[in-house]
Amino acid sequence: MCYGRESRAVLKLLLFFQLLFVVNQLHFPWETGIPALAPTNLIFLLVLFFMRGKPEMLDTGEPILKRRLLWFYGALGLAFLWAQVLAPREIIDDLVYLKTALFYPLYYFLYLNCRQDEKTTRQLIIWIMIIAAVAGLEAIREGLDYGFGKYNPFRRASGPFGVDWHHANRAGVFFGIFTPMFVALALFLKGQKLWRIGAIGGIALLAGGALFTYSRQSYILILLSMALLLVRRSVILATVIGIVLVSSVNYLPDSVIQRAEETKQQGKGGAEEVDVSTASRWEIWEGAMGMWREYPMGVGLNRFKTRIGNYCKYKGMDAHNFYVLTLAETGPQGLITYIMFLVALFRLAKFLRMNAPPGDHEAVALTLGFTMSTVCMVLGQIYGSPTFEGSVMGCYWALCGLMERYIKFKMQGKADAEKPSEPTMADRFPLAAYLQGKR
Repeated sequence: MCYGRESRAVLKLLLFFQLLFVVNQLHFPWETGIPALAPTNLIFLLVLFFMRGKPEMLDTGEPILKRRLLWFYGALGLAFLWAQVLAPREIIDDLVYLKTALFYPLYYFLYLNCRQDEKTTRQLIIWIMIIAAVAGLEAIREGLDYGFGKYNPFRRASGPFGVDWHHANRAGVFFGIFTPMFVALALFLKGQKLWRIGAIGGIALLAGGALFTYSRQSYILILLSMALLLVRRSVILATVIGIVLVSSVNYLPDSVIQRAEETKQQGKGGAEEVDVSTASRWEIWEGAMGMWREYPMGVGLNRFKTRIGNYCKYKGMDAHNFYVLTLAETGPQGLITYIMFLVALFRLAKFLRMNAPPGDHEAVALTLGFTMSTVCMVLGQIYGSPTFEGSVMGCYWALCGLMERYIKFKMQGKADAEKPSEPTMADRFPLAAYLQGKR
């Protein structure tokens, strides 16, 4: 296939648009008209089409996440088949659920092998951060529209992730995942004041968006990632900023403080009790354990909501914990393969940190930020289950591939610089050069 300038431009445009679209699907109410083929799937196929024949300028080697992800895919496929044996129903719904579960992590492979040069790879990483910041701005705007009065569980911002409060926790996890990227740039960039100012602005937008989601999980993720990165930068700086943050608590909206204080409440006898939201999750998790004890191999993929009502009073509810959900639906084999995949993610993060050029402060900052983003992604699944949500996780999977590609470009550049240069004719034939000089 002849690969002209127009095709290269279209591919680049599609790569950028795909990242924008996957987060903002709510704002693009498109339909393909083809059953089980969503617009995200179609864009993905278009990207693959325009990649055909495009020469690769980087030897990416075997993807670091490949084997562990394929093992988890195998467990999901087995759970799908087990669901058809154990409790068959409309198979199309199950196939769509399986397709969604398998699809979005493929962004890792796509962007790892996106056929773009180092400059464009860096631009795509920055583009993901811009998309995240704009999502935070949208959540802030929603929060301002709701106002700062008493906390109302039905007036929580969801940004581009939902039309009402139902997706506020999803938005909170997204903000928690991407905030560390901005924090790391603000702390570890040197001599790039404009970029650091931009990073601080990104922190404000994502943290502000998280505040209005009223997701306590997102508060913990953001504060934890900031604390760990600050300690990595300077213990003294971490202490000073910690004092400033604690002293600034009283300036937060009353609704935010009320939401944070809701976890513990006074019972009728004066004893402390957890709030209804927390207690309901514990009851659902206890029911999920009962489900697993009855079905040690799992109840099958996409069967948790239809079964949980048999084990607790919450019918048709999500597990609100991806690890619990995975154990209940896919059995221990599914949970083990998923944990193995998470270990591979941390191996990827270590690879990035170890191979980022020490003098390249931007690369070092990005790898540290990615490491903390991965920590937040793992922790964000304890109080929710957004793993199969493309709008929440699509950009993270793409970031995995882009970061691996970006650092491998750095490694290739270092190897080329260290490679001995080709000897000149004078080096090869010194006597001939001497005789020519004599003439």
